[in-house]
Amino acid sequence: MDSISIKEILSTAPKRQQVTVNGWVKTFRSNRFIALNDGSTIHNVQCVVDFEQFDEDLLKQIASGAALKVTGTLVESQGRGQSVEIQANDIFVHGPADPETYPIQPKKHSMEFLREKAHLRIRTNTFAAVMRVRSALSFAVHKYFTDNGFYYFHAPIITGSDAEGAGEMFRVTTLDCKNPPLTEDGEVDHKEDFFGKETNLTVSGQLEAEAYAMGLGKVYTFGPTFRAENSNTSRHLAEFWMIEPEMAFYDLNANMDLAEDFIKGVLSYVLENCADDLAFLEKRLLDEEKTKPQAERSEMALIEKLKFIVDNNFKRVTYTEAIDILRNSKPNKKKKFQYVIDEWGADLQSEHERFLVEKHFKCPVILFDYPAKIKAFYMRLNEDGKTVRAMDILFPGIGEIVGGSQREERLDVLREKMAELDIPEEELWWYLDLRKFGTAVHSGFGLGFERLVLFATGMGNIRDVIPFPRTPQNAEF
Repeated sequence: MDSISIKEILSTAPKRQQVTVNGWVKTFRSNRFIALNDGSTIHNVQCVVDFEQFDEDLLKQIASGAALKVTGTLVESQGRGQSVEIQANDIFVHGPADPETYPIQPKKHSMEFLREKAHLRIRTNTFAAVMRVRSALSFAVHKYFTDNGFYYFHAPIITGSDAEGAGEMFRVTTLDCKNPPLTEDGEVDHKEDFFGKETNLTVSGQLEAEAYAMGLGKVYTFGPTFRAENSNTSRHLAEFWMIEPEMAFYDLNANMDLAEDFIKGVLSYVLENCADDLAFLEKRLLDEEKTKPQAERSEMALIEKLKFIVDNNFKRVTYTEAIDILRNSKPNKKKKFQYVIDEWGADLQSEHERFLVEKHFKCPVILFDYPAKIKAFYMRLNEDGKTVRAMDILFPGIGEIVGGSQREERLDVLREKMAELDIPEEELWWYLDLRKFGTAVHSGFGLGFERLVLFATGMGNIRDVIPFPRTPQNAEF
């Protein structure tokens, strides 16, 4: 008999039909009730065992974590919390789990403990729910862009350019680190390396995506990116996934329109398709918030917060307006901000972004027209000569979730900006070519996928929304 998923079993009308399910034991109570889960849903199916019908040695193998195949009769449940249950006729143990050493027991575990067991934490309800939401969000990303006429573009992971200008990149080399070849000047001779030049893991696929947008019109990347930033905060990873659309003939306003519609679209998909997981994560979050002081608790429950994003327009504010608001705010005047805002041109920190979203406007905010000095070289210079057509989307609890801009399409202006920042033209000759041959207004943005998952699930640490987090001193799995 073919097995069916537990998700399907739980929505099947019980007619005393024979069914087969596979899954892992969550609990085995009183040598009689097996709670079985196969990952297809947050809910378990109860399998009722007549212990006189089964061999005692077999029953001893049934413990939390064991993998089973259960065949039995689907009947209406006599207990609370489920509509159906399986009266087991046959049990096959795919693989037992030693109850003395299996670390994921049916009790509350700390997030820190589960990170140390990242290969097994998917067996918990919390991580299974988070990863199902992550999967649904990933599908929603591809669906949204496909439905809106975009082409999926695979940007290279190994690159010879630094799109962000941050310099915090992981090197890619085949040279002997103990005895590398040297030039006459005593420098490492990268001409002897695999690619014949210094290369790194990419921090962004944007520059390459721009090239393809200028031929396909609208493209997007969705792949892994890397930053060698020695940061141990709850918002940073060394390896993470980025969503980066690039659109020919889009100005900044069209870019902001797309970004807002995109976020609303993918969150709507999750609300429609992950109701059970979101309900579980919401309850988990509410239980967690009860332990916090009243002032630190969220004003909205998880599902309410997602619906609020989907149903309301984002507030659009210039950087200059935002600086005036922050400069005159109580936290700034009383020096409660860690980074006090004194003058125009300051680079906004997470505390400033969250104040604008959570305290002042109380809705998602799009900031635009930033000072050129704190933004990347490729952003289009405004007529005032001091601001660029950049935009960031700020979310409650997260801060910046999207960063983007209208790109500088004018060759002479781009060359001037590269010269000011000592970016050699020979390193980006191909990028300059895009401004020589059929240049046009174009825009794009980047969205860190894990931050989106963090927001959608209500989790508190970005390390808990990616299967195997890569952070400083941590590449265990």
